[in-house]
Amino acid sequence: MWRHLNRLLLWSVFSSVTCRKAVLDCEAMKTDEFPSPCLDSKTNVVMKGQNVSMFCSHKNKSLQITYSLFRHKTHLGTQNGKGEPAIFNLSITEAHESGPYKCKAQVYSCSKYSRDFNFTIVDPVTAPVLNITVIQTETHRHITLHCLSVNGSLPINYTFFEKHIAISPAISKYDRESAEFKLTRKNPGEEEEYRCEAKNRLPDYAAYSQTVTMPSTGGDSCPFCLKLLLPGLLLLLLVIILILAFWILPKYKARKAMRNNVPRDCGDTAVEVGIYANIHGKQAKEGSVPEVGSRPCVSTAQDEAEHSQELQYATPVFQEVAPRQQEACDSYKPGYVYSELNF
Repeated sequence: MWRHLNRLLLWSVFSSVTCRKAVLDCEAMKTDEFPSPCLDSKTNVVMKGQNVSMFCSHKNKSLQITYSLFRHKTHLGTQNGKGEPAIFNLSITEAHESGPYKCKAQVYSCSKYSRDFNFTIVDPVTAPVLNITVIQTETHRHITLHCLSVNGSLPINYTFFEKHIAISPAISKYDRESAEFKLTRKNPGEEEEYRCEAKNRLPDYAAYSQTVTMPSTGGDSCPFCLKLLLPGLLLLLLVIILILAFWILPKYKARKAMRNNVPRDCGDTAVEVGIYANIHGKQAKEGSVPEVGSRPCVSTAQDEAEHSQELQYATPVFQEVAPRQQEACDSYKPGYVYSELNF
């Protein structure tokens, strides 16, 4: 009997102390001894699909605290901790998942909430495009670098590099326009490599352009000048070829036609031309020469002034004619034979 009564007494004393401690804890929560918890993350700028970790902590390291995480009024998870922050791992996939988030720290029946925490969703930048403009002089290159990323949340910071060394400060652009950086270099004896970096508010994320190589000038040579002059030289060469083709080719064709294209047309049309005949004074043999029928052959040629000239060639036919009585001609001498020349 006495043992049972002692147990009841001890239980009542323990319950009374526990209730008093709970009342004291709740009263302590109303003071600065138990302030509101703190909700934080390594970054508040994220992109869609990014995994994040949220930390809910309390300054009081001696209490066993129950931490609960909420988004709006949705309960996301609960963890118990003492002296160490509670870690909640999340994935931000939609815009409404950016917040606000709250953390509740609870001891017994008393609780306090943290301030709201919101994420900012940012679109990542894409690989920028680097363009280079060069003005070449005898001793120097005047170079202008242009860098632009067509996608990504603004503002975007651009940095220019020569090989792996930054040669410009970060240039911020709040509009979708290219960043520009100018520099002057002496004509180098080796190649130069340039690229640019684009970066916005996303931490630990940057995009780089392709490397653009500037060839060596090789001392006093000017390869960029040659590149600039090459189209002009090709155009000039084309003009010269066309002039030669339209000016020389017709003359060449005309001369070739005079040399090689001499048509022969033996027709019936008679044209006044110079007639050349070779008359033989003596006949080697006696007897009549057989008559050979022939037609005049007309040849046409064209000189450089494009005037037509026609020449007619004929084959002479010789016939023996009996001597005539020329009593009145004192110069007649026997022994000569005359022939008629027919065309």
